[in-house]
Amino acid sequence: MSTTNGKQEVVVITGASAGVGRAVAREFARHGARIGLIARGEAGLDGARRDVERLGGTALVLPCDVADAAAVEDAAARVERELGPIDVWVNNAMQSVLAPFKEMTADDFRRVTEVTYLGVVHGTMAALRRMLPRDRGTVVQVGSALAYRSIPLQSAYCGAKHAIVGFTDSIRCELVHDGSNVHVTAVHLPALNTPQFRWVKSLLPNESQPVPPIFQPEVAARAIYRAAHADKRELWVGLPAIQAIVGQKLIPGLLDVYLGKTGYDGQQTDEPRQRSVDEHNLWHPLDQDEDRGAHGAFDEKAHGRSVQQWADRNTGLLAAGAALVGVVAALASRR
Repeated sequence: MSTTNGKQEVVVITGASAGVGRAVAREFARHGARIGLIARGEAGLDGARRDVERLGGTALVLPCDVADAAAVEDAAARVERELGPIDVWVNNAMQSVLAPFKEMTADDFRRVTEVTYLGVVHGTMAALRRMLPRDRGTVVQVGSALAYRSIPLQSAYCGAKHAIVGFTDSIRCELVHDGSNVHVTAVHLPALNTPQFRWVKSLLPNESQPVPPIFQPEVAARAIYRAAHADKRELWVGLPAIQAIVGQKLIPGLLDVYLGKTGYDGQQTDEPRQRSVDEHNLWHPLDQDEDRGAHGAFDEKAHGRSVQQWADRNTGLLAAGAALVGVVAALASRR
């Protein structure tokens, strides 16, 4: 059971009704946490509450649009009144629009930015307002490989994720200056099998999909839980995310060309889009009346484990193995 000073850990998760946020809620619940669940969709929030309680945690449902700073502040205050001092705040809520930039509207671009970027700003403000006076607590920014290496058709989302990195780096510097024990970390994720690809606004001709290889949201949830309890500045999840981030540092021009040629097809299946262009959750939740859960439509293609994540958790074992190989090699060379 996760505890702080002998008490159950108090956690707030934004975007908790579905996808990664739903999986994160389940992961913390398995460790007995008391969890504030922030999202817009009532059915999804109710499903998340049932999950948390079934797994041994305590849930507080907080209907809230993270683009509304006052609403986020009110939700944080309610968590502290009813659950106790916040130990971990997970900024996970996001929005995207799948469309070429030339077809985007200013209102849609603004909305994605307000949820995906300013939602993180609002959540971090609410968390630090409470954590800094206590000089303890952790804020987890849920990022993406797209925070470093942008792809076509998601200009608003990629821009927002890039902004989160710059914003978070600035805060870290201030925390160092102040000698604070509050920790801010980021977890950058690969493509995931979540419901978002059937409810984000899309102007693409075919059904949308995450760029393969695809991982299950539980892979992300385990990484986020680990980041919340480890002294790590950032955590990169999955080999594809590492390749994208490192590749951007080494060969950004080549990646521009490669993604210009492959990025459109890679984000679409071969099936024509079934829903209308107006059927999306950009302005109103689609899980208001129907619980969409954590998984999307790609269970058959998605990986439930990450070799990189295993290696990150078992660095001692890998080091011991490398040492053993070295000893064996040395003995063999002497013979």
